[in-house]
Amino acid sequence: MELIEKIKESARKKRMRIVLPEGLEPRTLEAADKAISEGLASIILIGNPDSIMAEASARGYGNIAKAIIVDPLNHPMKNKYIDLMVELRKAKGLTREEASRLIEDPLYLGVMMIKAGDADGEVAGADNATGDVLRPAFQFVRTAPGISVVSGAFIMILNDKEFGDDGIIMFADGAVHPDPNEKELAEIAVATANTYKSIIGGEPRVAMLSFSTMGSAKHPMVDKVVNATRIAREMAPWLDIDGELQVDAAIVEAIGRKKAPGSKIAGRANILIFPSLESGNIGYKLVQRLAHAEAVGPVLQGMAAPINDLSRGCSVSDIVSLIAITANQAAGKE
Repeated sequence: MELIEKIKESARKKRMRIVLPEGLEPRTLEAADKAISEGLASIILIGNPDSIMAEASARGYGNIAKAIIVDPLNHPMKNKYIDLMVELRKAKGLTREEASRLIEDPLYLGVMMIKAGDADGEVAGADNATGDVLRPAFQFVRTAPGISVVSGAFIMILNDKEFGDDGIIMFADGAVHPDPNEKELAEIAVATANTYKSIIGGEPRVAMLSFSTMGSAKHPMVDKVVNATRIAREMAPWLDIDGELQVDAAIVEAIGRKKAPGSKIAGRANILIFPSLESGNIGYKLVQRLAHAEAVGPVLQGMAAPINDLSRGCSVSDIVSLIAITANQAAGKE
């Protein structure tokens, strides 16, 4: 079974509640219909109910009748969410009048449903910029306990099955945080291990990447990775993690044995943590293009609840896959 099908099969068992704030966006509406048909999640659409049902009927999306549709302008929980917004942002001076306006924005309504426990995760971005999707999440859902930074992981599906676990390796951070310090880099490592377990399953084996392996070079950039590895071990003693490792020592067993004898990770890593966004973004795109690998993501991680951002050029299948991924992340939070 291919990885995405495994992820979907896992999502079917979880029955998580995934909110789609862009309820009238054409690809999102079609993806919602497919997700319901495949039983991936309980789908919540935000938008005018009459408009959504008219569009669904015109396009033959019969499964939309099984979705929960929330009108952002008029719904029974509106005052409850306004009260919650004011309480959460009172230190920032948010007034009830301002909250009353914000809650009518589907992106704010979606995150407030999650914060109030009425939804488990969100997928958005087909019709909105990344900043617009993440701003409400940062303000109201915030980061997970012990985590101060949001990052983006890519699931790399390789044709060569000798790497990672049957050709599956996770890369981070390739999408969000430009230059993490050592503590933030440690948090990214721990968050990525949790993402791996919730989405892919199995035991994460984390390599902290550098241009040095076990002291072969001396430089402040190497020191950052060494210190991040130590901090990550303190944060998550259960985690199999090693560093600093050059990428060949991390993924090629013969080189790992030679450069890092005795390491449990060298040559066997299924998670690669890059020292900066620059290296992570370059790395995943090189592998995607030169090795003809499939790159799934970015999957956002580090939030207290899963809120995932789509590319505005996404396909319907991208949205369906991300609904399944988000459902698995949400179940992992529980």
